[in-house]
This record gives sequence, C-alpha cells and structure tokens, in this order.
Amino acid sequence: MRREWEEAHKVTQELVEGPPSRRANATFTPCPNGDHLWAIGGEFFSDDGKAYFYNDVFRYSPEKDEWRKFVSPTCPGPRSAHAVVASPAGGGKLYLFGGEFSSLYQNSFHHYRDFWCFDISTHIWDRIETKKKPTARSGHRMAMWKHYVVLFGGFYDPGIKTNYLNDLWLFDTQEYNWRQVEFKDAERKPSPRSGFSFLPAPDGILLHGGYCKEYPKGSRPIGIMLDDTWFLRITMNEVKDGKPPAEPLTLKWEKRKRASTAFAPSLRSGCTMALWATKNTGILFGGVTDEDTSEETLESVFHNDLFGYQIAGNGRWVSMMLKKPKKKGGGGAKKQKPAAATSRLQDDLEGEGDLDSDTENGNDGESQDALRRKKSSAPKNRTLPAEDDVDPDDPELSRPMPRYNAMLAVQRNTLYIYGGIFERGSREYTLDDFHSLQLDKLDRYTCLKRSDVTIATDGDDESSDEDDDESDGDDDDDGDGDDDDEQTVVDVDEPIEETQKMEKEPDADIVEKTAKLTQEEKDALRSKATEFMGVAKDNTRSAEDVISTPLPGETLTMFYARSRDYWAQKAYGSSADNRGKQLRRVGFTLAEERYAAYEPILKEVEKILAEAGLDEEDMRNGAAAGPAGSSGQSRNRR
Repeated sequence: MRREWEEAHKVTQELVEGPPSRRANATFTPCPNGDHLWAIGGEFFSDDGKAYFYNDVFRYSPEKDEWRKFVSPTCPGPRSAHAVVASPAGGGKLYLFGGEFSSLYQNSFHHYRDFWCFDISTHIWDRIETKKKPTARSGHRMAMWKHYVVLFGGFYDPGIKTNYLNDLWLFDTQEYNWRQVEFKDAERKPSPRSGFSFLPAPDGILLHGGYCKEYPKGSRPIGIMLDDTWFLRITMNEVKDGKPPAEPLTLKWEKRKRASTAFAPSLRSGCTMALWATKNTGILFGGVTDEDTSEETLESVFHNDLFGYQIAGNGRWVSMMLKKPKKKGGGGAKKQKPAAATSRLQDDLEGEGDLDSDTENGNDGESQDALRRKKSSAPKNRTLPAEDDVDPDDPELSRPMPRYNAMLAVQRNTLYIYGGIFERGSREYTLDDFHSLQLDKLDRYTCLKRSDVTIATDGDDESSDEDDDESDGDDDDDGDGDDDDEQTVVDVDEPIEETQKMEKEPDADIVEKTAKLTQEEKDALRSKATEFMGVAKDNTRSAEDVISTPLPGETLTMFYARSRDYWAQKAYGSSADNRGKQLRRVGFTLAEERYAAYEPILKEVEKILAEAGLDEEDMRNGAAAGPAGSSGQSRNRR
C-alpha cells in the first residue's frame, strides 16, 4: 500500500529555461518561509480562437534566476482566475480555491469549487473535502490572517449573466472547516465584485477596488470600475473563565475615506496589489481605464505606473516615483529639485517624515485639485521624449510597457512583475516578459526576460477585420442559441412523465455497466469524455450537430425539451403518417436513442466535472444554459 501511495503521489521536477509560457490570470505567490516565488495555472487564448488552460506549478529562485517545473499526478485540474494564499505553518503550505476552465474550442465552460493544499516541503497536492464550503466562483481573492484563510467575492457565470459575489468565508487551518461570516442588513459591507486587492495586515485585511457589471433593465450590461477602499477589522475573542468564546473572531467592515492625495491612482481596473510586508504597504502596478463610449466602441487606456498604499492607520497613498541618478559635476537647482522631492517622498514612505497637504503636492504649492487635473489630462502611457532628448540613464526607459492583470509578487524588498494583458484595437495580447524592481531603492526596473510578443501597429486593419469577422460569427452562434432557448417550452400534452420515468432506468444500467468495464475500457471511456469536452463549436460543427447532442448535466427530459422540434422534423421525414401524438412519440424515441448512445460519455464527463468540484446543481445550471451559454462568453475581461 505504501508503494502504491508513493507511486500515485510521485512528483517530478525539471529545470526549465525561463518563466512559464505566456498566460494570464495565473497566481504568483511569494514563498512563506523562503526566497522562492510560486506560479500556478493560468490561461492563454490563441489567435485562432483556441483556449489553453494550465495546471502546472513553477518555482522561481531569485538568487539563481532559475525556474523549476513540478508535475504531480494528484494536482488540481487546469484553471485560471483562481486564488492562492500561503501559510508558513508545517514547513509551508499553499492553499488554492476555485477558478474556471474552458475546453479547447470554448464550447464547454465551468467554475470550480474545489479546495487544495500544496505542501511546499514535499511538493505534494492534497484535496481538502468539507461538507460546507464556498460556492463555485472565479476572480475571488484570499488572504492569510493568522491561521485562517479568508475568502471574499468573485463571480459566477452560468451562461446567462455574470453574478458578482460579496460573501465572506473563513477556513480554519487547525480545525479544517469552512464557515460563512454573516453580517446584519444594517451593517456596511463592500458591494459584489471580482479582481480586487485583498491584503493581510496585523489587525485585519485591506480591500481595494475591483470590477463588476450592472444589468440595467432593457439595456446592455455596463462594466463598472471600482476604486473604494475597505478594511476588514478582525479581533480575536479571549477565553473567559476557562471557557472558549462562542465565536473565536469578531469581524467588521470599515469603509475608508476616498484618498485626496495626489499620489492616488486614477480610476482603473485590472490592477491588483501585492503586499510589501516589511513596510506594511500595498504595491499597485498598471491597470486599464475603460470608456464605454457607445454600444460598439470601448476606448481603453492602459497604465504602467506604480503606486504605494500604506495600510496602517487610516491608510494613504504614497509616491513610488523612480529616482533619477545624480549627475556628476553639480547641475542647476532646477535639475536637482525633482530629485530632492523624490527623496522626501521616499522618506515619507519609510515613515521617517510626514508630509502635510501642501508639501504632498510636491509641485511648488500648486493646489491638489489643480495637480489632479493636470495629472488626469496627462498621457497615461508615459510617452518617451524625442530621441535627441533621451537620457540613457533615465529610469523611465526601464519601465515595463502598459498592461492590466499583471502578476505581481513582492519577496522581501523586491517587486516581481510577470506578464499581463495589453490590447490594441480589437486584438488582445498576452505578454510574457518578466521584470523586477528594488522597492527600497526605486532606481530602475531590471528586465529578467524580454517579451517575445509582437504587437501590431495601429494601422494593422487586417487583424481587426479578421476579429470583426470572428465576432460576427459569434453573434450568429449566439443567435442560434437564443432560438434554441425559445424552443425549450414543452406543451402540456408532451409525454414528460414518460420521459422522467424512462430516464431513471438507463442511469442505473450505466452505473452497473461502467463498474464491469476493464481498466483499458475505463481509460478509453475517459479519453472519449475528455475529447467530448473539447468538441469544436465553430464552423466545423453544424448547428444540427449542436442541437442533437446532449450536454453534461442534461437529463433526457431537458435534452428532449431543447431539441424537440429537431426530432419532430426527423420523425416526420421518416414517415408522413407520423402526426400528432404519434409524431411526438417517434420523435421522443429518436431523442432517447441519441441520449442513450451518449449517456456513458456524459456520465464520465459529469464524473470529471465532479472531480473538479462541481456538484449536481452546478452541472444542471450549466446544461440549462444550453450550448450558447457555454461558449466561453463568461470570461471576465477585467
């Protein structure tokens, strides 16, 4: 038994040439008891419309500038937009919850609700099973506070609309159980959101920003960028008279005042912060500002600036400007002034001085409002000066290109930035460059790996036309899906009771037959199920094939209701005598035969989804959304 267990949990590691392949929405986590950084999962959408999801684990060693890849047979399934948090207990642990997955051609999409623990010392994954746990979701955030994993927010998309969440959960790593924190209706708490910042502090957790969508009645969805800041104050309840308290923790949300300092970032999304623990400061990089100008036009400005947020007290934004190197031979007071101002600001960040509202402007007494207006009107992407005026020692030249959803991590006093997403026109580029910055020096960025991505110029109309054609095709698909949904209404005289009765019997037969399969037959069935999950929903797959194929989680009743008209046409085509109830009976028989042919594969697919953490209700919701609801449209772009 020990040998079998060791074989099943055997972990292999290999030295790789550089960072992971380019990907987005992965996690990048500092090691809690070492100098390493851990990168897990992520997604990549290629130009030909294919979706690649990863479940690999990479470790970066800064002192060696070395990447290693770890492969385990017990690892979580491929995913992106999940959450990972680190704990130093027991030699170091990484806790992972949730995320999302799409099949290769985006015809199948689902959210995870499984919970995993990665042992840093042994590199082994263990799945944690509990009776009560958070619902399936993506885009949520977790933070480690003492021995508690704290989870907040995220979104869930069954295919019809995106549901944003604002529930709060605690996982006790000593008692190994989840519990949801309930607040009274009168208590203030953050609104539902995803993609926010969630940073631990000695007395609680900081939450900043995020993204959500509003669905006005009779109008199209509107993306909302959030820039509010909250603090979740956590207090440990003391033991009284030798009796443990009924509730070990007291939690309360406190909304912080909107920052009036000139160093606060402009409104944006896709800019999650990383914690600089030695200074109790959040470090924010990049992001994107969207202006939804019309139904067809979305103007986006991408950022590559850096901000710091001091968490202690009432919290405040501080400058993270790069320092220009001092020129030899003096130089005029005019040139020295910015350096002096930057030095004062850095002293402020380190807690050595406190700037009042006048000196905070750092701009010869200009009012804050005037400075903010000047800042908002300035170009966000930091355009470089003309070639003749370029100073080779200017640290701005080392700044990474603008992007959103970059993966950030701070280890000791060094900030690491990997990848992210940039858009030009209608094309999206997943970046793969890797940079570092000494936060205690703020001298210049170090490029550890240059990007291999070629970004088209503004005049590249060909790619835009191709994308427009693809989007037109998607619209056609969605239209077909809507028509299908309109046909799911079943008449009163349909033989529904008969279908419900008949669909229970094959289910038991399938379980019995599957149990009798040999290992080779089981492997072949698993292979077919995996292939089924990646079946293309594009021009290579006809609308007839889409509507006549059952979906995972779909009962025979649901399948027949969705495809009833199709089978009625088939029955009428086989014999003109098929009319009325006879037409429906023959149509149902045809649907039942098709469902029976796919049932073993569907059951295996459901088994795969169950292993991924979905329960029966999640699968039914996905099937109810229909083929159009699982076409990958549920991706949260921000």
